[in-house]
Amino acid sequence: MHEFSTMQSIVDAVLKAARENGAEKVLSVELEVGEMTLLNPDQLRFAFSILSRGTLAEGASLTIREVPCTVNCKACGYIGATGPANGGDHFLPMIPRCPRCGSSELSIESGRECSIKRVRIRVPKGHEGTQGEDQNR
Repeated sequence: MHEFSTMQSIVDAVLKAARENGAEKVLSVELEVGEMTLLNPDQLRFAFSILSRGTLAEGASLTIREVPCTVNCKACGYIGATGPANGGDHFLPMIPRCPRCGSSELSIESGRECSIKRVRIRVPKGHEGTQGEDQNR
């Protein structure tokens, strides 16, 4: 279950950024996760709920935007979305194919990312020139 180790890295990064910005609470975290990562959003949410316990991020909302695999086909020039050739079986390698010509000679344009897009925090009143409001960082 690589979701747990991936989420540990995400929580560590979120908490580090929160501390560096003087947060008293992490309110929300937004992620983008590509389908090619094989990360299961439900398992990521579960791992987040466990790993954030007792931290500034406990109780924060977690939003995960799934990013589809998009490709650029070198054989026919197709640019767009595609699904994995094997139906997304978690235990088989994902080899996307061009939906137009069936070629596997593709450059993957999106679908491999796993990134923190936004963290919303609450800072104490008067900290860093804020008015104690929620801050996007």
